[in-house]
Amino acid sequence: MEIADRELVEGVPVVGEVDGEKVVLVRAGGQVHAVGASCTHYGGPLAEGLVEDGHIHCPWHHACFELATGTARGPAIAPIPCYDVSLEHGRIRVGAKREVRPASVGDPRRVVIVGGGAAGVACAEALRAEGHKGAITLVAGEGSDPVDRPNLSKDYLAGTAPEEWVYLRTGDALAAIDVEVVRATATAIDTAKQLVRAGRDLPFDALLLATGAEPVRLTVPGADLPHVHTLRTLADSKAIAAGGGPAVIIGASFIGLEAAASLRARGLDVTVVAPDAVPLARVLGDEVGAFVRRVHEGKGVRFRLGRTPARFTATHVVLDDGSELPAAQVVLGVGVRPRLDLAQAAGLPIDRGVVVDDQLRAAPGIWAAGDIARYPLGGASVRIEHWQVAVRHGQAVARAMLGRPERISIPFFWSQHHDVTLGYVGHAETFDRAEIHGSLDAHDAHVVYRDGSAIRAVVTLGRDKLGLEVEDAMARGDAAALATLTQASS
Repeated sequence: MEIADRELVEGVPVVGEVDGEKVVLVRAGGQVHAVGASCTHYGGPLAEGLVEDGHIHCPWHHACFELATGTARGPAIAPIPCYDVSLEHGRIRVGAKREVRPASVGDPRRVVIVGGGAAGVACAEALRAEGHKGAITLVAGEGSDPVDRPNLSKDYLAGTAPEEWVYLRTGDALAAIDVEVVRATATAIDTAKQLVRAGRDLPFDALLLATGAEPVRLTVPGADLPHVHTLRTLADSKAIAAGGGPAVIIGASFIGLEAAASLRARGLDVTVVAPDAVPLARVLGDEVGAFVRRVHEGKGVRFRLGRTPARFTATHVVLDDGSELPAAQVVLGVGVRPRLDLAQAAGLPIDRGVVVDDQLRAAPGIWAAGDIARYPLGGASVRIEHWQVAVRHGQAVARAMLGRPERISIPFFWSQHHDVTLGYVGHAETFDRAEIHGSLDAHDAHVVYRDGSAIRAVVTLGRDKLGLEVEDAMARGDAAALATLTQASS
């Protein structure tokens, strides 16, 4: 790949090829970098993303990569390749891939990670990427290799992704970077002796708790029948995929609605039952919730809103008004609870989550991340159950363990409903109003969630680049830029 120096504009990526592989050439802060063109998360086109502060951001799910080293930030875990660059006679030439070797770090000597989900795996990989040479032990008791959990309700459940896509990392891949996987459940933490008990004693110098959350199960009669499922593990997703229809989804949550879309993609008859008047209204507002309902109804999903299940039988769901829905299987999407028993028994601070500081530290030498962590964000104390947040938490903990702390990033998640993908940037526990700019039905819009005059969150539909720009403005605390972005893109 070769280009005239004058043609490479600051912050504007140029795509080319080196040895048959696509490469992005970028000038950032006066420095020229050449890196792989595809995001290592789901293969998003990095050239269509945002270049800012020495990083390139993927437009699809907001992964970002350091241009100098290729180092990943969630939801991506693996780095992108870097290439040699030279300037000769006014022309920039891209050479061979170059190996990026971080400085070797020996401390902490023994790291134990409890939890084989997004935060745990991301922490282990980031430690190795940052040059950590000590022992890393990952305690994973879920019954499978670590999985890419969003796939369980989206592409894999829909039958459009093979099983090999589901694994976040296989045991072999973790072994290849010298991470020991203990396939057991952690039963206790001795903070005084710095031990985790998981079938055997695991000594640690640094400990990450990333125990995640568990699905809420209803207590109505029949909720323990074998065709009544929750959706959290690979085994759950497999059982639902094999379960047949008609299917009844209990709960108009993100998980419930994504499962509804995936089962419709398999051709099943699907009905969603929920007590809400409008799906997702508490999080997205009435207008966006009504739009999401229209999207699902347009694909054949039926809704019974304002209703709850009274009991389950082998063949039906009986609702609280006495009506019955035929059901070969039932999927419960009624929320999750953080797994706090281990942390609480260890004497860590608990307040509807494990209370941590701005480095996700719960106690000396002990960190918590992902679904269980209650951490400071924007002047509030929050606990957020998003996949991307968990990945970035794990990566941030790795750097904090190595004495290289970084600011916790702005939350982001995406939710897939048939052919509609919503991107959500920020965090609005509550909001006064939701301002819609553009057309939801045309799949070209963004929605601004305000609490008073403050913008707490923005949802984008068909405006991926705007989502990246909003995240950048929020990260910089630039309220003026945020206001300009959200008004100018109407």
